Amino acid sequence: MDEETKKQLFKKGDGILCAFAVFVKEGKILLGLRNYTRDKWKDVSVWTIPGGRSSEGEVILDVLKREVFEEVGISDFEILDFLGEFQGSKEGDECLLFLCDTKDEPKLMEPEKFSEWKWFDADSFPENYVNSSQREAIINSMLK
Repeated sequence: MDEETKKQLFKKGDGILCAFAVFVKEGKILLGLRNYTRDKWKDVSVWTIPGGRSSEGEVILDVLKREVFEEVGISDFEILDFLGEFQGSKEGDECLLFLCDTKDEPKLMEPEKFSEWKWFDADSFPENYVNSSQREAIINSMLK
């Protein structure tokens, strides 16, 4: 793990900073179909990667581990690289994306939020991905 990745992982969260795991396995990326409601953001179903929002003072590494486990039940994974900081889908959010590896398969841990988790190759990457600014970086990470 390089110094930039370590630096990003040990930032302190502020409630706006979010951490996300880009899991790539055999040339495919893990995406979940998230069903938002108007009270949480807007009434829409979109594909996304596992991750979420920090709490005030929470270390980003802990956010990443917590959110991945809460959403897909994966606790054994390796962080390979920092892919960059991107604007979030919700105005004001800042998202840190990390390339990760695991041998584990995802589980549907939050059926009230997600319909399914599925592996996609670059050619079948869904158009209705939650954040177009992240889409290209994620697809490029699949091709590494």
